[in-house]
Amino acid sequence: MKIIVDDLSSGDVIKLLEEHLADMYATSPPENVHALNVDKLKSPDITFFSGWLDGSLQGCLAVKKLDSSHLELKSMRTSTSARKSGVATV
Repeated sequence: MKIIVDDLSSGDVIKLLEEHLADMYATSPPENVHALNVDKLKSPDITFFSGWLDGSLQGCLAVKKLDSSHLELKSMRTSTSARKSGVATV
């Protein structure tokens, strides 16, 4: 798998994040949905990664730098096509 620091410009990445937000709102009370949209994930203190296998998006991860020794996980999602494949364990 190729993991890259992503600029959030790919249509595949944007679609995955939109699906993630829709799923969060469909399965959680609104006050418990803490997932960020694309614009908020573009914050300079957030690094966004995407994982690709043979040109196909497998999933994504975003982390926010809190200080010099602490990060916060902001987003994590496996694509529908990669679910139950073990891709998140790589």
